[in-house]
Amino acid sequence: MKKIWEAWTELNLPNKLTLVRIAMVPLYLLLLYYFGTDKTLCFLPLLVFAAAAFTDMLDGKIARKYNLISNFGKFMDPIADKLLTHTAFIMLTAMGRLNVAACIIFIAREFVVSGLRLCAVEQGHVIAAGMSGKIKTVLQMILVMLLTVTERGLIPNILMLATAVMTLYSMGEYVWQNRSVLGGAK
Repeated sequence: MKKIWEAWTELNLPNKLTLVRIAMVPLYLLLLYYFGTDKTLCFLPLLVFAAAAFTDMLDGKIARKYNLISNFGKFMDPIADKLLTHTAFIMLTAMGRLNVAACIIFIAREFVVSGLRLCAVEQGHVIAAGMSGKIKTVLQMILVMLLTVTERGLIPNILMLATAVMTLYSMGEYVWQNRSVLGGAK
C-alpha cells in the first residue's frame, strides 16, 4: 500500500485526474445498472459521468497551462476517454437507449483514428486533435448524459443523429487531412 501511495504522490495533477476518471468508469456503470431506470435516482450515474467528463476537460487545461504534459498523460488520457465513453455507449445500447448503428459508428471512428495515429507515429508524424474531434467529443458526452437519465425520444434521437453525423464527419476529416500517412509518404 505504501508503494501505491508513493506512486500516487509522484504523479502530477493532470495524471491524477486521468486515473480518477478511469476509476469513475466502473462506478458509473454500476450506478447506471442499478439506478438507470429509477426516475428518482438516475441522477446518480449522471453526476458521476458529468464529473468524469469534467476531469477530461480539466486535466488537459491544467497540463497545458502549467506545462505538465507527460508521456504518461499522452498515453493514458486518450485511454481514459475511450473507457469512459465507450463503456457508456455499450451499456446504453444494451439498455435500448442508444441505437446500435450509432454505437458502432462511435466506436469504429475511434479505431480508424487510432490506427491512423499509429501509422503517423511510425512515420514520425503527430496528428493533433482537430476541432471536429473536439466537437464530436462534446456531443458524445452530452448524448451520454442525456441518455443516462432519459429513454429515447425526439430530442435524444435528434441529438443521437447529429452526434453520429459529426462523428462520421470527424473521421472523414482526419482521414482526408492525413491521407499521406496512409500512402506511406514521409
